[in-house]
Amino acid sequence: MTLGAAAHDVNVLRVRRMAIDTYQEFVIYMRRDCPVCASEGWNSQVRVHVANRGRTIVATLNVVGGELLASDEAGLSDAAWLALAAQDGDRARFSPSPPLDSFRRVRGKVYGARLDAEALSAIMKDITAGSYSPIHLSAFVTACAGGRLDLEETIALTRAMVSVGDQITWPKVPILDKHCVGGLPGNRTSMLVVPIVAACGAIVPKTSSRAITSPAGTADAMEVVAPVVLDLPAMRRVVEREGGCIVWGGSVRLSPADDLLIRVERPLDLDSEGQLVASVLSKKVAAGATHVLIDMPVGATAKVRSGEAARDLSRRLIDVGRAMDLAVQVVESDGSQPVGRGIGPALEARDVLAVLRQESDAPIDLCDRALLLAAQLLELGHTVPAGSGLDAARSVLASGSAWRKFAAICEAQGGFREPRQARYTLPIAAPRSGTVVAIDNRRLARIAKLTGAPVAPSAGLDFRSPLGSVIEAGQTLFTLHAESLGQLAYAKAYVAAGPPAVLLGSPDVAIDSAVSGQ
Repeated sequence: MTLGAAAHDVNVLRVRRMAIDTYQEFVIYMRRDCPVCASEGWNSQVRVHVANRGRTIVATLNVVGGELLASDEAGLSDAAWLALAAQDGDRARFSPSPPLDSFRRVRGKVYGARLDAEALSAIMKDITAGSYSPIHLSAFVTACAGGRLDLEETIALTRAMVSVGDQITWPKVPILDKHCVGGLPGNRTSMLVVPIVAACGAIVPKTSSRAITSPAGTADAMEVVAPVVLDLPAMRRVVEREGGCIVWGGSVRLSPADDLLIRVERPLDLDSEGQLVASVLSKKVAAGATHVLIDMPVGATAKVRSGEAARDLSRRLIDVGRAMDLAVQVVESDGSQPVGRGIGPALEARDVLAVLRQESDAPIDLCDRALLLAAQLLELGHTVPAGSGLDAARSVLASGSAWRKFAAICEAQGGFREPRQARYTLPIAAPRSGTVVAIDNRRLARIAKLTGAPVAPSAGLDFRSPLGSVIEAGQTLFTLHAESLGQLAYAKAYVAAGPPAVLLGSPDVAIDSAVSGQ
C-alpha cells in the first residue's frame, strides 16, 4: 500500500523507523494489541508481507510491549525502511506472507532428494525476494552442506544465483578477475593485482566483499583509501576509464542471493563446498569475467586445511567454471601464516600502499605473492606471452605504473585518501626467547576483531613475528591498534586468556607458549 492508504483500513499502519541495524534482515515491530496483530492473531517470528510506495518485502515480526510504539504504528528495522523507500508519515499495508512453495524442495533435500535446476531457480528467486527468513536460510545452507551438492547441482545453483541478479557485459574480451577463498589474515593481494594487471593493459573489474566474521575484507580495506559503494553505471565508467576497479559487490547487486546466504553461512561455519563454488563463480559470471584466477591458501588454521581438500575444491571450481564458460585456474598458496603485517582495514591498506610506492620497509611476502598472482592472471588471459607474466608485473611495479594506476582508480571511484592511524596502541611482548614455529591465524584474526576491526577501520594488529623469526625475550610479537581504551583492554584480556596465537620453539621445548598476556 502506498502513501495515502485509507486510515480506516485495519491492515494499514503508520510506519516508524526504529534505527535498529538488523544487517540485511527485514524486521518489523508491532504492539501485541495493535489492530493488525489482534485481527490476524500474529505472534513473534511470523512472516509478514509489507507494501509501501509500490515496493514490497517479506519481514519477520517482533512483538513489543510498553509504550515503545503506538497501537496504530509499526516499527521498521533499517533494512526494511530502506527497502520500502519509507518516509515519515507513510501508511503501509501488512498482510500474511504468501505460502513459501519453494521451501518444500529444501525439505526434500534434507531427506536426501536432489535439487534440479527448476527447484534451485525457484529457491534463489524467493531468497532474493526476501521471502526466506534466517531460519529458512539456515535450513537451506545446512541441507546443502557436507558435500551434499553434486557437480550438476552446483552448476545449477551457480546459474540460478546469476539469473536473479544484474549482469554486466563488456565490449571486448578477455575480462580478467582474481579471487581468494579467504581464511588468511592480511592477504590483501587483490588491491595490488588489480592495478598491476590494469597497468599492463588488461581489463579487470573487481567486485569484493566486506568482512562478516573476519577483521577485514577487500572492500573494507579499499574503502579506507577510496569510495567502494558504486552502482553499476558508475562501476562501468571507472572500468572504461582506467581498465579496472575495486568496488563493494553488495552495491552493484551481482548475485544478490549469495549476499543473503553469506549472512547465515559464515556464522554457522559449515563446510559447504558446493555453495562456496557457486558463491565465487556466480559473482564472476555476473561481473562479465572470462578468465578467473583463484588463490587458495592451504594451512592448518586457514579455511582450506589440507592438500586433499584443496585438490577437491580446485577440481570443482574448474569443472563448474567450464560449464559457465569461465576459464578458471587455481593457485594453491601457503596458508600457514598471515600475509604482510597489517590485520585490519587501515593496517592492510597501509601495507598495500607501501608495496605500490616501493617503500623500503614494504612487506616482501605481500609483494611477492601479489606479483606471482598478477603474473599468472596476465598469462591466463593471454595479455602477455606465456612465461613473461612475472617480468611484466615486476616492470609495472618497479616503474611506478602500478601505483599511478591504483591512484587513478581511486580518483575515478571518488577520490584517494591516506589511511588513518588508530588512537591507541599496545605492544604484546614475548615472555622468553625462541624461534617462531607455529601461528594460529584464526586466533590472530579474532584478536584483531576484538580491537574493533573492521567496524573501526584503523583497528586491528600489526604482526611482527613471522614463522622462523628468532625472538628475544621482551621483543614485540604484534601490536594492538584500537580506537578506544575499552576495546584495547578487551583484546588484551583475550590475549592473556590464551591459548597463544604465536608459538615459540627452543632447544629444550619444541613448542611452547609465546604469549602470556602479561
